[in-house]
Amino acid sequence: MSTALNIATQGSVQTITLCRPDVRNAFNDEVITELKNAFMAVAQDSAVRCVVLAAEGPAFCAGADLNWMRRMADYTRAENLADAGELAAMLRAIYECPKPTVARVQGDVYAGGMGLVAACDMAVSVDTAHYCLSEVKLGLIPATISPYVIRAMGPRAAHRYFLTAERFSATEAHRIGFVHEVVSANDLDTTVQGLTQALCNAGPHAVRACKRLVQDVAEREIHDALVRQTVEGIADIRATPEGKEGVQSFLQKRKPGWLQG
Repeated sequence: MSTALNIATQGSVQTITLCRPDVRNAFNDEVITELKNAFMAVAQDSAVRCVVLAAEGPAFCAGADLNWMRRMADYTRAENLADAGELAAMLRAIYECPKPTVARVQGDVYAGGMGLVAACDMAVSVDTAHYCLSEVKLGLIPATISPYVIRAMGPRAAHRYFLTAERFSATEAHRIGFVHEVVSANDLDTTVQGLTQALCNAGPHAVRACKRLVQDVAEREIHDALVRQTVEGIADIRATPEGKEGVQSFLQKRKPGWLQG
């Protein structure tokens, strides 16, 4: 039985909750597999009309789990390709889920966690949450999550926040379109429920067709070649001296070599 996720269905709404608050809901290979399987399963559940992705604790998702990062630090390129491929498959399962998806963001979102929010159709954030694409600080790039994050915030904002790794506020996330609404903690559930009620009130086949329409008309298709390109991008940079130094310095809580001297 999963300890990483809690899956509950109330009426026509299924809520998939990240349940690792002790590690700020950071994910590892097991969590990635469970999330992918959860969204693939709900895609086939005719009783569910929409899905809420939520989390417990002060953070929504802090990206990669430190123990997982320690293992990845010694991965070969082939192992990095396989690892990034699983993350890509999980994000694609969320993005391509035929049921509309809502991210309920109750806390901070970092690195790979940005991909989880971006892969959902809608996002509601508490006003105290902060966001960060921190990969370049580790000598890495947000390659695997990039197809979804760039769609959510737009290329102009992505140029800034991919390159600077700045931490930005929920208000800024709303301004650039990464989240749809910013509310107080007291209003978070009411706002999410308003969205799910609207989704459940609409024709189920029409909602499914509309989701596909937006993806077909307004966005470049996330096809196998694009996914493969992003997987190879992160696998390649993890294997570089700079990528290895960035990850090791983070794990060892020291400045990377490019900041020393």
